[in-house]
This record gives sequence, C-alpha cells and structure tokens, in this order.
Amino acid sequence: MQPPFGPNLLELGPIVIRMYAIAILSGAMLGGWLGAHRARARGYNPNIVWDWLIVGLILGVAGGRIWYVASSWPQYRDGPFLDMINTTKGGLAIHGAIVGAVLTVIIAAWRTKTNALTWMDVLAPCLSVGQAIGRWGNFFNNEAYGGPVTNGLPWNLDIPAQYRIRGTEQYDAATRFHPTFLYESLWNLGVLFSIVFIERRFRGRLRNGDSLLIYGVLYSIGRFWIEDLRVDKLCTGGVGGAICNDSLSTARLTSIVLIVGCSALFVLRRVLQRNPPASSYQQWDEPWQPEPETAKATA
Repeated sequence: MQPPFGPNLLELGPIVIRMYAIAILSGAMLGGWLGAHRARARGYNPNIVWDWLIVGLILGVAGGRIWYVASSWPQYRDGPFLDMINTTKGGLAIHGAIVGAVLTVIIAAWRTKTNALTWMDVLAPCLSVGQAIGRWGNFFNNEAYGGPVTNGLPWNLDIPAQYRIRGTEQYDAATRFHPTFLYESLWNLGVLFSIVFIERRFRGRLRNGDSLLIYGVLYSIGRFWIEDLRVDKLCTGGVGGAICNDSLSTARLTSIVLIVGCSALFVLRRVLQRNPPASSYQQWDEPWQPEPETAKATA
C-alpha cells in the first residue's frame, strides 16, 4: 500500500494544495452534513451547524496545533515563532482539535441561546466522521504508521526511506509497516455506528451529553491500543519514535484520562440525579421545520 502521489495534489509556484488539507476539509464537510441532519432531528435549525462550521475548523486547527507544540515544547522552545504556527513543521494533535470543536459548540450554544449539551450530542458522531476521513491525510503524508509487519498481513504500508523516522530507518527497503492511520480510520467508523446504535436502542434512557461521553470512552479505547503500535507517537518531549524513552505518550495518557473521566461522569450523573428532565433524544419525532415565509403584500 502506497499513496498514488506525494503529499501535494497540486503545485503552481507558491500555491500548494495539500492532500492533508483536502482530507480535513472533506471530513469537516461530511461531518457538517451529518450534524445538520442530527440538529434537525432534535428540533434545531440545521443552518446553525453550517454557520459555525468555519469557526469550528479554525478553532480545531488552532487547538490541534497548540496541543502538538505544547507536547513538543523542547523542540520549539528555542526556535522561531513561525515554526510554532507552521503545520508543515510537525503537525496537529487530534485531542487539541477536539478541544477546539467542543469550545466552538459552547460558544455557538451561548450565542444562539440553545442547549450546549444537546449540541454536544449532535457533535459526537460528527467528530468520528471527521477523524475517519481526516486520517487519510496521514496516508498521503507517509506518516502515522506502525512497526514492521512480520506476520504477512495483506494490508501494509511501503514507507520510502526519506519518510522514515527514528527507529525505522534501519529496516531494509522491502520492509512493510502497519497502517495505523487505517486502523484508526476504521475504528472511528465503528465509533460512529456504535453511537448511532446506542442512541436508537436506548434513547429513552439517555441524557443530554451522554453521546459525547460515550464518544470519549469508545474513541479513547481504540486510540490507546493503536497508539502502542505507532512508531511516530507524540511524547511529552516531542516525537519520540517507537519508544518515548523517559517521557510519556501524550495520546495514551490523554486516553486514560478520558476513559476514566467520561465513564465516571456517565455513572455519577445517574447516581446524583435518578429522575432527570426529558432528554433531547426524545425529540426525534418532532424535527425542526422552517417557519413559513410571511406572505408579501400585493399592491
């Protein structure tokens, strides 16, 4: 398995269109479509999703970059500031992008005077869609791959020597590697379908915000074990290769926190409030309908 072309789809002088950007934008658009559909089903104006999508993209990219730089601070501390904001020198961290997306939802709910927790539930599977598609940008960048395939799996990556990072450059040219980007993409699709199934099967027992908590647990479980396969994992001291040496893998540490935190919140809400108010999941039979236009006066 190898990309049909390099990281750039098009190069016209200073104008460069990168496949990574196309993957992110494609994921955002499909996530936006799903979000608009889910908003309508809960009685909300779906246009709110499209109105705030660009803000979500900006805050998501900013959050992803800040998280990456913070996790690799020794690498950027003494360098120029432009390197910190240049995503081609390093990359983005998905957990920071999630923080940016959640922050967008909070701001949008405040500005539109709607329920933030309901919007969190609208957002949850949309994140999975965006991640599932966005991960294919890693494929074209020849990154986010795992250790060498030793058991003859039919799916594997051919990583050219110039893209191999520390810990993998010693393997010969015929060595193939685990496509961990693909594993995470498929896992995110599984998270998407799991959330939708749980919502439909147990919607009378779910509460506002539950879908986001379920997403936090399910995604983190997959990320925890996939991260162990990666050879370019992000450590607290930078990109640490197959082993983080004396530092921790930020994604694995964050996954543990999310699994424990989201699970605890899911249970604690039910212990402290056994009879909650009606959930937004019970509104699916009353989808949003546009208001009829006011009849224009005729002369």
